[in-house]
Amino acid sequence: MRHLLKLEGTHEAEARQILSLAKKAKKARGKATAKGPLAGQIWALIFTKASTRTRVSFEVAIREMGGVPSFLSAAEIQLGRGELVRDTARVMGRMVHGAVIRTFAQNDVEEFAAYARIPTINALTDDEHPCQILSDIFTFEEKRGSIKGKRVAFIGDAACNVPRSWAAAAKIFGFHLACAAPKEFQPVQTGKHVSWTEDPAEAVKGADVLYTDVWVSMGKESEAAAREKVFGPYQINRKLVAKAKPNVLVMHCLPAYRGKEITADVLEMRAQDIFDQAENRLHTQKGILEWIVSKPLQKKG
Repeated sequence: MRHLLKLEGTHEAEARQILSLAKKAKKARGKATAKGPLAGQIWALIFTKASTRTRVSFEVAIREMGGVPSFLSAAEIQLGRGELVRDTARVMGRMVHGAVIRTFAQNDVEEFAAYARIPTINALTDDEHPCQILSDIFTFEEKRGSIKGKRVAFIGDAACNVPRSWAAAAKIFGFHLACAAPKEFQPVQTGKHVSWTEDPAEAVKGADVLYTDVWVSMGKESEAAAREKVFGPYQINRKLVAKAKPNVLVMHCLPAYRGKEITADVLEMRAQDIFDQAENRLHTQKGILEWIVSKPLQKKG
């Protein structure tokens, strides 16, 4: 049985298989098929965090692949009233064929998978956002070719789930992640594939990708004023873009707060790429789902 709980520990061959399936799904979209890979299956979407792109992309993906999504928010199920994750998991595992979970604690997703014994996908936790980063790499390679050996500059809160998954991806795919962040928001891991600096201009030098995310992640709203003050210098604007490679790809996982982590003019100038990136969530979710339910390749010898 397969799960996608985090990028850390994922083999490149597995990640490449997902991206290949995503490419196939994008090319085939709109072409009627008699039976999809999720035909006859019901998938639970258990979300305790708000969502636009993740929810819509998974719901559409499951339906277009022949399955039926069942969306469950925390307010609608007993988890929101204190039921243990393992008990919810034991019940869901007897009723549905797979689960997509978007929540706070990484341990909750891992515990659910262990007790439900059905394919489980991490659709975002405070620790990781594997679906987003696989989709981002799919987008980069669609537009610029192989990401191997490239430089990705992340500007902003380098200690949150998105750069943490980027760091795992850097090791898997063989590129370099350069993070520009205040000292107290530096990445959780550094080394061969990941570096950090407090100077955004240094991070973007020679960058193939400029990437940012919101300064105030879900669950950190009480820190908004303090975060906006400390992250003020960490904004993607025209001046910073000019310091990267001439054909640098500007990416944002959305939602975007214009005038904060990215200026309105840069976002609008790069809107085609950023919203292609958002659309590709659908195709990559399909790749993930098909990989999850397909049989692993048998090793020869």
